[in-house]
Amino acid sequence: MSTQARGSDFAELSRLVKQQGLLDRRIGFYITFLVAVLAAFGLTGVAMVLIGDSWWQLVPAAVLAVVFTQIAFLGHDAGHRQVFAEHKANQAMGLLLGNLLIGVGYGWWMGKHTRHHANPNHEDEDPDVDIAVLAFSAEQAERKRGFFRWVVKRQAYLFFPLLLLEGFSLHIISTAAAVRRDVKSWRLEIALLAVHVVVYLTAVFLLMSPLKAVVFIAVHQGLFGVYMGISFAPNHKGMPVLQAGHQLDFLRKQVLTSRNVTGGWFTDFLLGGLNYQIEHHLFPSMPRPNLRKAQALVRDFCHRQSVSYAECGLFTSYGYVLKYLHEAGAELRGTGTLAPAGSR
Repeated sequence: MSTQARGSDFAELSRLVKQQGLLDRRIGFYITFLVAVLAAFGLTGVAMVLIGDSWWQLVPAAVLAVVFTQIAFLGHDAGHRQVFAEHKANQAMGLLLGNLLIGVGYGWWMGKHTRHHANPNHEDEDPDVDIAVLAFSAEQAERKRGFFRWVVKRQAYLFFPLLLLEGFSLHIISTAAAVRRDVKSWRLEIALLAVHVVVYLTAVFLLMSPLKAVVFIAVHQGLFGVYMGISFAPNHKGMPVLQAGHQLDFLRKQVLTSRNVTGGWFTDFLLGGLNYQIEHHLFPSMPRPNLRKAQALVRDFCHRQSVSYAECGLFTSYGYVLKYLHEAGAELRGTGTLAPAGSR
């Protein structure tokens, strides 16, 4: 089958999706969810005030990590124009949720995430497989030097501990991008990020002793990083890594590099709809509550076209991720060969 003929496969699937109304906005869902998340945010703040200078503050620290991640999921949806029809409304929502509430730069994330969607798991073009402390291919592993080489040798064992630093990394890297003026609205982004930092640190250090405040920040940001990491890791890690010159059309490029995570409503909530990664990559602007409805349609279409459709349970997906990371560093340890991991 030629590439041109293959390209018509996505057009056919797209027509089926549109006929079912699965790209229609779901503003009611998003308003309800936004109100619920903001209420959780406010109640957590009230709990912190009531608890005061006590080690019990570590409980709201953990709760706040969950709230921050759920806010990040909403910012992700706004970035993909799932919430509003107007670009400016989605952008405003993304800036307020990202920069102001959780302190992660929206402009930096949008640039990075857009490149990821255009070329998922592409070794040269996807920033999500270009991470200093990890390697996703034997070639990447061989290029590591010094401390990073030491980490890559053991990256499967260090993966989850490294996620404890992910929250801090998101704050620092996105803020640095705004300071370097790498984002369009850099003045606004810096102002919103500054307000976030001042309010966050002031609240924490006013309510707690310096030691408790530092531990609170470590627990909150550490768990925020872990939650973010475990939400995104199952989606592509362990799936085929593409290189320059591949001949995959849009549908196959998106489906073959993505993995769905099976489960019910709790998995949908836990992963913010990212468990429908295949459908999300094919139709990024599809509102989150429609992804479940689209799954059966997309899966059946892929089966009819003999396109491999990967899906597995949550913990199985982490097993694939760790297995793949272990094999990616095998050459540095002098053992094994690397092969894509996944459920077919």
